[in-house]
Amino acid sequence: MNFSNNDYQYMQRAIELAKKGEYTTSPNPMVGCVLVKDGTVVGEGWHQKAGLGHAEVNALAIAGSNASQSTAYVTLEPCSHFGRTPPCSKALIEAGVKEVVIAMQDPNPQVSGRGIRMLEEAGIKTKVGLLEASARQVNVGFIKRMETGIPRVICKLASSLDGKIAMKSGESKWITSAESREDVQRLRARSCAVISGADTVITDDARLTVRYQQLGFAQQAIKTEYFRQPIRIVIDSQYRLHPDLALFNEPSPIILIRINGKTQQEPTWQDNVSVVEVDAAANGKVDLAKMLEQLASHGVNNLLVEAGGKLASAFIQAQLVDELWLYQAPKLMGAEAISLLALPGVEKLAQAQHLAINDIRKIGADIRIRASFNKQ
Repeated sequence: MNFSNNDYQYMQRAIELAKKGEYTTSPNPMVGCVLVKDGTVVGEGWHQKAGLGHAEVNALAIAGSNASQSTAYVTLEPCSHFGRTPPCSKALIEAGVKEVVIAMQDPNPQVSGRGIRMLEEAGIKTKVGLLEASARQVNVGFIKRMETGIPRVICKLASSLDGKIAMKSGESKWITSAESREDVQRLRARSCAVISGADTVITDDARLTVRYQQLGFAQQAIKTEYFRQPIRIVIDSQYRLHPDLALFNEPSPIILIRINGKTQQEPTWQDNVSVVEVDAAANGKVDLAKMLEQLASHGVNNLLVEAGGKLASAFIQAQLVDELWLYQAPKLMGAEAISLLALPGVEKLAQAQHLAINDIRKIGADIRIRASFNKQ
């Protein structure tokens, strides 16, 4: 399909608009829309928060009567169903748009193509596939959930240069810099959910929340009223957590993971706490793959693993991690310090897991490495 230079320009703008929702749209995808009439942009919009107007509706509101006979550039196929908001395909039809250029079809197999058909049946010309690769990168987690039934998983780790995460005594605050910790806050804020183990939560009395005041430059991208906390998930198959922990002092949603069939008296939890039972794996621990399937049904697109070395290693050994974010501080902590990962069974170099480096950059005094796993 042929696209003009102007088509590329307008779709690139729509993609940039979509990215404005990276901290607020979960569990919905990020979407941007640009309306063009007679070579002039008459309306722009992006999806700002789940439950509020979609990108197309926001752009149409700005364009008003100028939307008639305009061309819409949309990063994701306009929706065709009634959810918390009316279908965007219907809104485009009613506004009199003459053409819709779409970066990619909706990856949800239950709805993919329906919005396009609705537009075409109304006599609106559609073109699909412009800057599709760039549009997919914006919603990589949402697309993975729709196409595979499990979330995209990022594992965040922090260590010294010699790969240590704590001293032998357990002392670990703070290995990395304040700038790295601020960067992690932004990573949390972009995630649908954060998962950890009971050990980490108890040892650190962790809250697993995003600290809004530590988001740095990202604060400017988040309207205070749209700010949301990720779902906090804790694997607690031994029923070790109790309501007095700091985790439960925050009102955002919490999911406690238990093993199916292993029942024990539950404490009286507050309304924001829910319990999800997952089958056990062969080793008697939570089956992480089946847990991811359950979390996908809760709308989790992007899952951030922030845990100790054992749980992080379990995710990696199960080949469930898509990308590793490793923050390394310019410190050497010695042989007796606790190592970054425990990967039992790796005895030969041929057994080592291979990764592809995606990005390396300096964060404060530290370096941050982003690497994808080769799951062949």
